[in-house]
Amino acid sequence: MHLHPYLGFSGQAREALAFYQSCLGGTLDLMTVAESPVAAQLPAHMQEFILHGSLTSGPLTLSASDMTGDVGRTQSVTLALTSHDPEQARQVFGALAEGGSVTHPLSPSFWGGTFGQLTDRYGHHWMMNVLPQAD
Repeated sequence: MHLHPYLGFSGQAREALAFYQSCLGGTLDLMTVAESPVAAQLPAHMQEFILHGSLTSGPLTLSASDMTGDVGRTQSVTLALTSHDPEQARQVFGALAEGGSVTHPLSPSFWGGTFGQLTDRYGHHWMMNVLPQAD
């Protein structure tokens, strides 16, 4: 089994996945409502909504949809990234923080690594953990 996050948006999935791609790299695959078998069942204003989108970058898969809505959802899930490369971690953390807010700056941690937390411009929470280099 593999676990990967599936994020819900209300009309911003395309923009959000493109933003995450600019931060994390990878390949983006999008399917709009208009391109799907359910197109005729949904109103015209929803045709360009993302029915399913997926960003794949190495072992990371991040999916999203405009069709999940926000009803009853909370921002209680945190997306945790782990890296062994401090420079890559700083770049990704900085990119994800653009337009969002850093709640814990990327800084040395008591366990010997580097740690930071932020909330991105879409309201999703992220943690970055840079593991100490093995001697």
